[in-house]
Amino acid sequence: EYQRSNGTYEYRWRSENGKRNNVYAKSLEELREKEAEIQRDRSDGIRSEARNATINDIHEQWLQLKKGLKANTLVNYEYMYKMYVFPEFGKRKVGSLKKSDVRRFYNGLVDSQRLKVATVENIHTVLHQVLDFAVEDEYLRINPSDNALKELKQTHNLDSERRKALTAGQQKLLMDFLKNSEKYNHWLPIITVMVECGLRAGEATGLRWEDINLDTGEISVNHTLIYYSHREKGCLYGINTPKTEAGNRIVPMTPAVKAAFVQEREYQKKTGISCKVTIDGYTDFIFVNRFGQPQHQATLNKAIRRIIRNCNDKQFLENDNPEVLLPHFSCHSLRHTFTTRMCEAGVNVKVIQDALGHKDVSTTLNIYTDVTKELRKSEFEGLELQFNQ
Repeated sequence: EYQRSNGTYEYRWRSENGKRNNVYAKSLEELREKEAEIQRDRSDGIRSEARNATINDIHEQWLQLKKGLKANTLVNYEYMYKMYVFPEFGKRKVGSLKKSDVRRFYNGLVDSQRLKVATVENIHTVLHQVLDFAVEDEYLRINPSDNALKELKQTHNLDSERRKALTAGQQKLLMDFLKNSEKYNHWLPIITVMVECGLRAGEATGLRWEDINLDTGEISVNHTLIYYSHREKGCLYGINTPKTEAGNRIVPMTPAVKAAFVQEREYQKKTGISCKVTIDGYTDFIFVNRFGQPQHQATLNKAIRRIIRNCNDKQFLENDNPEVLLPHFSCHSLRHTFTTRMCEAGVNVKVIQDALGHKDVSTTLNIYTDVTKELRKSEFEGLELQFNQ
């Protein structure tokens, strides 16, 4: 330690790897406090360079060493981090990070940036892993993001937004519109498969003709088609194994689903459309666009938005006060719709779990509980009408 020419004080030391480090203070008393903190870090095994390393530095190390993630999962992590953490919060020194800093960051995402709680959950998923890595690699004693998301929800009285299923009336409106629309009829087969089989978007778009058996009425779900943004090569397709072993499953076809596959085959034969690509050894995909490329979730969701708009416009043209309109929904809402119809029909929870490919029955039970609550509510409303007659 020594006093500098400008009157301030400096302490220099070398870390275990021989790297020189230093800290400054306005007074000798302040410098000694910093020295004591440095010694405490060293005795606890905390890296000396942690004082200068930023969250972004740790994220870069975590990214290089992270293994076992599927490509699309890693892409989602990267997108969330770069959008919301990297620009400002990621520049903070990891060694001085406190729990209150993380809570303040999350509060800002909700209050200032108006992010939905589901988005904050995604951000937390990657940030928590990065800070866990910092603890494991001796940059931090504890993970300051522990319980931060739980506290955010309690403070703001938030809970995860549940994806809404289409009601039976909305589902009928959607399917009738697609059947009778010359412009959108070609979307009927894949939407029918998603509604009546409960497939994830990537499972539906990844189906090949060899995965279905029209004679036995069975669909073999054994892979997922992904579409992701690569750092250097742009947007790419890829094939992943199912998220869990339970994802490998046989799904029975309803008559409507079997008819949908037949319609798709006839449509492609009539228009001369066929699969023109091979992705990771997989080819002959069922649902392809006019260029022979497989469909993917983004194009499906764009098509759904147009279908919602045109269907509702048609409803208003026919009636100034339509009884049923399509709400905003996405591909995954169709999977939830399938689950809801199964629950309403009283299908055994285990059968629903197998059909959806859920590894943990609690995931299925959460949906089942929500649906039965709504059913109970509607039944009692009907009962009240009977009492008041």
